[in-house]
Amino acid sequence: MKQPIAWTAKEILIATGGAVVSGKSKHIFTGVSIDSRTIASGDLFVAIEGNNHDGHSFAKEVISQGIKGLVINRQKTIELINNEWKNPDVLCIEVDDTTRALGDLAAYNRKRADVSVIAITGSNGKTSTKEMATAIVSRHFETLSTSGNLNNDIGLPLTLLKLTPSDKWAIVELGMNHPGEIARLADICKPDIGIITNIGRAHLEGLKTIEGVMNAKGELLEGIRPEGTAVLNADDERVMHLARKITRNKIYFGYSKNAMIKASFVEIKDTFTSFMLNLPADTIRIELPAPGRFMVSNALAAASVGYLLGLSINDIKAGLENFTPAKGRMNLLTMQNGIKIIDDTYNANPDSMEAAIRLLAGFKGKKRGTLVAGDMLELGMYSETLHKKIGRLCAETGIDRLYATGQFSANVAAGAIIGGMDVASVFTGSQEDILSDLKKWLKPGDWVLVKGSRGMGMEKIVIKLKEYEGIK
Repeated sequence: MKQPIAWTAKEILIATGGAVVSGKSKHIFTGVSIDSRTIASGDLFVAIEGNNHDGHSFAKEVISQGIKGLVINRQKTIELINNEWKNPDVLCIEVDDTTRALGDLAAYNRKRADVSVIAITGSNGKTSTKEMATAIVSRHFETLSTSGNLNNDIGLPLTLLKLTPSDKWAIVELGMNHPGEIARLADICKPDIGIITNIGRAHLEGLKTIEGVMNAKGELLEGIRPEGTAVLNADDERVMHLARKITRNKIYFGYSKNAMIKASFVEIKDTFTSFMLNLPADTIRIELPAPGRFMVSNALAAASVGYLLGLSINDIKAGLENFTPAKGRMNLLTMQNGIKIIDDTYNANPDSMEAAIRLLAGFKGKKRGTLVAGDMLELGMYSETLHKKIGRLCAETGIDRLYATGQFSANVAAGAIIGGMDVASVFTGSQEDILSDLKKWLKPGDWVLVKGSRGMGMEKIVIKLKEYEGIK
């Protein structure tokens, strides 16, 4: 198993700008942790003040576990440092802000590891693009990539702190819900390649307008190293607006004539999407193991990375065709009775919800299609309007039955009924209520799409359906 790069006390102090308040600087730390439950014996503990827990309250616990080093907020020093800590065995370093210090440690680690970094942002498709790019790049290079959804000012540092001496590339996601967040993340990871998958209606609560989303995503472009390259979606007018404002090297992907990395002859099947990948000097057919035209866009972004790294078109093809969709992202499940579930429960915003509904409508054909929708969160004052639009889209695309749960379920239902869906085909209620009715409604051959924002926990419905019907 590859080991992260070790830390001396001197390196920690240089990286964070902190000061020693207790103990001696003799320890070598084999890793960095923020979790008292999973911390390893040689780790440095950074006490993060989170939304639900304050790591400082676990300081005494980690010391009792034998941890020899801590980083704490300066304002907590008097409260935490006492006589039993003042011994040579426990090094305690104070900083102004431990969350920022965690990022500073990661930035220092990224520099000393001497890796190249690919950073991906966008309203949709970040994780799928990351997984596809990783599948391509790792064919030839030792590659570290974001695990799960660790894409904020805590998650990104935790990823970069896992870098080992053998790693050549790091592929990371940058998420955000307020201005300035991506700028800080880009400052930490200093990308050589920066990808914007698209710009859509997400996080409007914190960013207010689609222009606010655009500007926030554009912070990545300013953070790319001067000699680096921006990989941009030629089919997205807001991305192209940002492109015109930067002087970095740029390449474009998409379906449009402006794209250098293109797709053509797209065919969407139940479990995969077939298309021709067109590079500047080569063409090959790709059988991508994920359904949806939007997945092709993600594949083109990933293929652009392979092209920039000088990999062959056959290597790019092999990477894309060996890509495995992340859990809860367009996973197609077939029940024993032939009912098909599209599990897209990981997250949702208006654009990804629309794409998923259109995919359901295309898949179901003349069979019955059902949407089970949870709230789309962080839309602020646009919440009611955008949820109504989702309901109306269900009516317009011929979805046969609609289940909605959450604070905005009535808005989804109202939109569907206004759009012409029969009142009897629209159901709102709790997840338990929906499951009870859904089990009575479903019959062999039906298609079911389950989707909602992460905070809605819509995967519970998929789990219960699998338990009830069984999966082939």
